Amino acid sequence: MIKQAAALECAALFGDFMTLQQLRYVLTICDTGSLSRASERLYVAQPSLSSALSSLEDELGIRIFRRTARGVTPTPQGSDFLSRARELYAGYQDLMSRYSGDGGQRKKFGVSTQHYSFAVKSFVEMVKGYNTAEYDFAIRETTTMKVLDDVSTLRSQIGIIYLSDFNRSAIAKLLRSKELLFTPLCNCRTFVYLYKGHPLAQEHEITLKMLAPYPNLSFEQGDGLSFYLAEEIFSDNEYQRQIMVTDRATMVNLMIGLNGYTLCSGIFCEELNGTDYTAVPFRNEDPGKSDIMEIGYVTRKGLAPSALTEEYISLMRQALSADPHAAPAADPA
Repeated sequence: MIKQAAALECAALFGDFMTLQQLRYVLTICDTGSLSRASERLYVAQPSLSSALSSLEDELGIRIFRRTARGVTPTPQGSDFLSRARELYAGYQDLMSRYSGDGGQRKKFGVSTQHYSFAVKSFVEMVKGYNTAEYDFAIRETTTMKVLDDVSTLRSQIGIIYLSDFNRSAIAKLLRSKELLFTPLCNCRTFVYLYKGHPLAQEHEITLKMLAPYPNLSFEQGDGLSFYLAEEIFSDNEYQRQIMVTDRATMVNLMIGLNGYTLCSGIFCEELNGTDYTAVPFRNEDPGKSDIMEIGYVTRKGLAPSALTEEYISLMRQALSADPHAAPAADPA
């Protein structure tokens, strides 16, 4: 009923001129970030796609995208439009999958996540059970804000982030503004993640003072509330040496090459990360700061999770239950 109401609301907003094909066009342009890549994915000539987009923008009276030499990005009005359009199109796909057999419709499922190997492992296990010729699966390891944006616009059905005493208030405001719901999966203490050849790898506990000679590695979050959006706990510390990275492969290379380290949950999958790295307990010597991380998932408020989403959540819970560093969160039910 919620999806049907949303679809009716959007239909009233957009008017009778909008077609499902046009929605598919603009959402594909948004997802690929360029007209040329969208053209290839849709099997539509780029001039025809560009003409269809311009025609729709003229009818709406807004610019959906900013066009640059590097591609396209949504305008502020375009972002709002795309969020509603994605919800409407998702409702259409749901109706087709329920009432028209396969209807030629490929089912879609997307995950956006901070850099957690358990999230990737759970995704792999889920995809193994499906014919990928009939499904469009996507997993995106990305910035915290992008995780929230992806779920808010329904580009992804679920997002994985963590909360701490430090970032909880700031993230809660973002969740409310984007109409998202956070559900905890587990609680864990902080660990130092480093290469097994690191001088501190054999320690029973590691303090910040012990880490001072080595570079702290963090995933880059961009501008804005970067302290609060950081994937690493204690992001407000003033580290003597710090290097920002954008991907997991670079981070692990710097762990080997520079004896770098990162502060994390200690939850990692050797199947995916290999056996050359270790997590050593972090000894927090600041009584004013909590070292507890609460990892959970975000979904859109008011939208019932799909069967694929529920299966993915179940697989994540299974993966975390087998990890000694993860303490189960209270059942939200």
